[in-house]
Amino acid sequence: MRTDLARTLGCEVPVFAFSHCRDVVVEVTKAGGFGVLGASTFPPQQLEQELRWIDDHVGGRPYGVDVLIPASYERAAEAGDLDRLIPAGHRQFMDKLLDDAGVPPLPEDERARVKREIVEGRGNMTPEGARRLLAVAMAHKGVRLVVSALGAPPPDIVKDLRSRGVMIGALCGKAAHARRQLDAGVELFIAQGTEAGGHTGDIATMVLVPEVVEVCAGMPVLAAGGITRGGQIAAALAMGAEGVWIGTLWLGTRESELTPFEKEAMFAARAEDAVRRKARTGKTVRMLKSAMSEAWEQPGAPAYLPTPLQGVLYNEAHARVVRARRRDMYSFPAGQAVGAMTEETSVREVMLRLKNEYLTSMERLIRIAEAE
Repeated sequence: MRTDLARTLGCEVPVFAFSHCRDVVVEVTKAGGFGVLGASTFPPQQLEQELRWIDDHVGGRPYGVDVLIPASYERAAEAGDLDRLIPAGHRQFMDKLLDDAGVPPLPEDERARVKREIVEGRGNMTPEGARRLLAVAMAHKGVRLVVSALGAPPPDIVKDLRSRGVMIGALCGKAAHARRQLDAGVELFIAQGTEAGGHTGDIATMVLVPEVVEVCAGMPVLAAGGITRGGQIAAALAMGAEGVWIGTLWLGTRESELTPFEKEAMFAARAEDAVRRKARTGKTVRMLKSAMSEAWEQPGAPAYLPTPLQGVLYNEAHARVVRARRRDMYSFPAGQAVGAMTEETSVREVMLRLKNEYLTSMERLIRIAEAE
C-alpha cells in the first residue's frame, strides 16, 4: 500500500485523515497514515496551540493542514465585526425556530463564549483569514502538506508554499475543478465525490476519480467520499489514485471532538440521512438531516447568507441544540459513510481494520488473477 505519494510525504500507508480534532490527526499519523488538521474554524492563536500539541505528540512524523480559500464570500467579512453583518431578520428566523421547538437559550456567559469563539474562528473562512492561518502553520516544520478545501489557492500562496517545500493539495468535485487547480500549481488532487461529508458536488466518487486521474496524468490523486473499508482503498488504487482521503469515519472514534450525545446521533443515522444543504455555511454541505437543516428549505425561509456569515449564524444555534441534546434538531457535516458507523471505536482500531481489509481484498484479486 506504500505508494509514491506515501513515500514522498513520509507516511507508511496512504490513508489521509481529515479531522478538526488534533487527537485524531496524531493517532492516525502514529498508526502510519497522514493526519490533516482542518484549521479553518480556529483563530490563529488557537491554531498555534493545536499545532504545537501535534508537534509534541507525533514523534517527528509529518502531517498536514487544511484551510478554506473561497472564491465567493462576503468581502466585508475581511474587516471583522461579523456580528454586525448578520441581518436581524435572519437572527429572528433562527431564534424563533429554536424557541418554537422548546430549545432553551444558552446561559449568558456560555452564549458570550460560544459567540466569541465562533466569530473568531469563522472569520478566517476568507482568503485573508486563510493567509493568517497559513502564516501560523508555516512556522511548524512538521507541516508537509497544505490543502485548499474550496477552490484553487491564489498565486502568492502557491509561490510561498513551494518555496518552503510544502506540497499543495486541493479538493475537487469535478474534472473542471482539477483543470483549474492544475493551472494554479496544485500538486495533489483530492477527488471528492458527492457521498462525502462537508462541501461536496454532484458526481459520485467511482465516476469522479478516474476523470480526475485522467486530467491530472502523472500527478497524485486521492479518492474521497464514502470510504470506510479497506476494499475501497484497493479499488481507489486500481482506479489510478495514490491513496484515500477519509473524514466522516473518524467522527465515531474515542479521539473525536464530538460529545457522547453527538456520537449517538451519528450511530443512529443511516446513509440516506446525510443530505446536501446550504444551511450550515451558505455553500452546499452534506450533513445530517434534521428539523434545523430542513427549516431553511421551506417556503418563507430567508435567503442563505454568504460565507462566512451563514456559518456564524448557524453554529450559534447549533451550540444551543447540542447543549439541549435535541437529536431532532441536530445536524453536523457527515458523509453517507455515517451509515457504516454503529459504535464507538478508536483511531488505531480503524487503521488496523482498514489495513487488514485491504490485504484481504488484494489477496482475493491475486487469486482471481492466478485462476485465469
